[in-house]
Amino acid sequence: MTITLYGIPNCDTVKKARAWLDGKGIAYQFHDYKKAGADPAKLAEWQRQAGWEKVINRAGTTFRKLPEADKDGLDAAKAVSVMAANPSTIKRPIVEYPGGLLVGFRPEEWDAALSG
Repeated sequence: MTITLYGIPNCDTVKKARAWLDGKGIAYQFHDYKKAGADPAKLAEWQRQAGWEKVINRAGTTFRKLPEADKDGLDAAKAVSVMAANPSTIKRPIVEYPGGLLVGFRPEEWDAALSG
């Protein structure tokens, strides 16, 4: 099974998710937004699968510090451009696996999806 975990290495939730995967012996590739950026086409695909409201992290410091013009009138298209320009506004972690997408780290959900 090919799994890609997207996130930022110093994020506590990403650290927990990586430790969980390592503990289960599940191999994965790590995509570091800080080094590799965020692909707008990938962000748009995630939004189609999970909804833009779930993919963007509006509770985080980075989002709150954005200019009001970036936050006003937020919709799917605008969310993609905001996330591509500010990868720290993407919910973390996101995992792509054959047949699905996991947004955020909830061990029970991950166990059901990845330990089968």
